[in-house]
Amino acid sequence: MAKRTTHRSSSGKKLYAVRAADGSFKDIQQYENAHRADLAAKSKAEKAGKKTGKKKAAKKAAKKAGKKAGKKKASKKK
Repeated sequence: MAKRTTHRSSSGKKLYAVRAADGSFKDIQQYENAHRADLAAKSKAEKAGKKTGKKKAAKKAAKKAGKKAGKKKASKKK
């Protein structure tokens, strides 16, 4: 992602401005819209982790279910 500088519009809205190599403005967006797009975008790490994340969540759920079943059995024995 290119480095963005902040400015204010004449109406007072916060703006993000991306400059080209020659110093001219390449892109100007309202902060609100740019920030929402940044939050919605997934990073490379998140995309790569998504594949293994499901497996890890399934393992955790199975472990929890096993622990709960073990506690129930132990309480019945007493």
